[in-house]
Amino acid sequence: MESGLVFYGAISLDGYLAREDGALDWLIGTEGETDSGYEAFYETVDIVLMGRKTYDEILGMFPAEFPYAGKRCYVFSRNRTGADEFVTFINEDIEGFVRSLKKTEGGRIWMVGGGQVLAPLMDAGLVDEWIIQIAPAILGHGLPLFPRGIRESRFELEEVRRFGQFAELRYTKK
Repeated sequence: MESGLVFYGAISLDGYLAREDGALDWLIGTEGETDSGYEAFYETVDIVLMGRKTYDEILGMFPAEFPYAGKRCYVFSRNRTGADEFVTFINEDIEGFVRSLKKTEGGRIWMVGGGQVLAPLMDAGLVDEWIIQIAPAILGHGLPLFPRGIRESRFELEEVRRFGQFAELRYTKK
């Protein structure tokens, strides 16, 4: 059975994942933030993927305990190789690695973060599911979930849920 690749994350009303410096302060303290269904989602994940910038940001946010311990974690990096105590660094083509991972590993793959890793996966049509929580904030600028120039794609709305002031949309590939 081929694995499914899912993006799960929160964005601002105007489509930003984070401030330009990567800060997520605008998410903290909003009603629904702590009861977002994250724990239930996380239990369904077998493999975690992210870019090196996201990995570094996570290590800074959680210095005492890596939040994805116990899951197979791969970090795409141009300059880090091998592995550390939490992750395996991947230096090969993102699209090729994920295609292989989806065919051979089985299970649900979570793409954490966005940017340089998510864009080629979207362009290659490898994202099977989107779970996007929309926060009640407009940032005006920042790091967009969907960068300009990605290919057009169509998805089917599967579910809409509310967590306090957050709206969660779940879409699957047609």
